[in-house]
Amino acid sequence: MKTSSSSQSLFSTSSTLCTPYLLLLPLGLLAAVVVIPSLGSSHVRSNGLGVLCPGLDTDGYSVASGAAEKVVSTSAETTTLTAPQPEFRLLVGVLTTPKRYERRGIVRLAYALQPATPAYAQVDVRFVLCGVGVDPVDRTLVALEAARHGDILLLNCTENMNDGKTHEYFSSVPRTFADAPYDYVMKTDDDTYLRVAAMAEELRRKPHDDAYIGYGFAVGDDPMQFMHGMGYIVSWDVASWVSTNEDILRYNDTHGPEDLLFGKWLNIGKRGKNRYDLKPSMYDLNWNRDNFRPDTVAVHMIKDNRRWADAFRYFNVTA
Repeated sequence: MKTSSSSQSLFSTSSTLCTPYLLLLPLGLLAAVVVIPSLGSSHVRSNGLGVLCPGLDTDGYSVASGAAEKVVSTSAETTTLTAPQPEFRLLVGVLTTPKRYERRGIVRLAYALQPATPAYAQVDVRFVLCGVGVDPVDRTLVALEAARHGDILLLNCTENMNDGKTHEYFSSVPRTFADAPYDYVMKTDDDTYLRVAAMAEELRRKPHDDAYIGYGFAVGDDPMQFMHGMGYIVSWDVASWVSTNEDILRYNDTHGPEDLLFGKWLNIGKRGKNRYDLKPSMYDLNWNRDNFRPDTVAVHMIKDNRRWADAFRYFNVTA
């Protein structure tokens, strides 16, 4: 992982932001921290930076696609076979908070134990946190987690749900991954079970530009004015537009229900015209936990271990 160009003072600031991670990583990995400027609300950010902190032995968590490089050995020679490039790449950002260690562990299992993603798709998963603050327990445990898994995307904001974090995420992603842009960017929560292969199949049939996909909410005559916050996807061009649209910040329009506001930004800017409602395959789990569907793409409201266990049993994860 390469370090983006920046002045020495900029790098110094980012090192402070990622201090809990860097203290526990070998000095040789300091150069691997990605530093990127990003726009965002001054209400939730201090110095305009975001960082992706790498792990010791991995470059973040990816869902296996079955399309990786394979080495074939024979008595005469060793041949490397490289599978074709995927048709599209999806970044899944799971918004969570520093103290939810157990939940992140369960969600990692939920992704790791799913069937292989089809070879036509690459899906990378990152857990998205704001700064871990001054709590020494959080700073230590999140640092260890990042060092082990390499899947923590640390935003430069005060932890929140409806006070600008989603905007900060979509502002940072196009800069963090500028050297290797994705085709789609997803925002989801840590109480959503996403079936990756099913989502990949949905995306394969969708356009790669000006797209806005999820559980649509109808308002008046508009059948999909915004997508439910359980999880929604935009194409890379839409994420890039959000990251550079200064009007969102100028009008302080990042504070309130994040899913509704996201739809509002796109509606005003006339973006995300290719909209797709994935109901009923995206849905909320009911109180009795008995409305799972075989065609599920994503199920939301899995807020405790019993519900996660029910989901794993229904989708035969424990077989």
